[in-house]
Amino acid sequence: MIADLHDRWVFGWERAEGDAPFDFQRSLGEFYDVSSPDVRLYDDFDPEQRVATTAAGYGSIWEPPFRRMLSARHAVDDGPHVVADHDLAASTLTFVARITTPDGTSDVRTTSSLVWRRTPVGWRIVREHNSTRLLPAGELDGVLPTREHA
Repeated sequence: MIADLHDRWVFGWERAEGDAPFDFQRSLGEFYDVSSPDVRLYDDFDPEQRVATTAAGYGSIWEPPFRRMLSARHAVDDGPHVVADHDLAASTLTFVARITTPDGTSDVRTTSSLVWRRTPVGWRIVREHNSTRLLPAGELDGVLPTREHA
């Protein structure tokens, strides 16, 4: 269950040329706890290194750059690896992505760690930490699927 959620979360970030403008709530809102005061969401790919305390705040960090992207293609490289108890679970995976903007293309590898809490409506993210490193240009040639993730 948690492994499937984390995998689906990765592909919620997919973008293809011609997609409607990125809407965080529409694409990823189902994964986040919107009522918990315990939410802390961080991704070092954010140049300002901000920590969001709400899903809406996190969305406001990512909507501008994702709306500017021409495409973002992902593949899970390792995991998900899950540790779960009755009401809390943690999952970690590594994914690779090729991000194309009007300025060019970047290949990245990201380690993603999520903490999930069981809520009345299902498992939701209350903690997120992503660490990303840029890869040499073209490193993902032949690694990503030739078609966008369905």
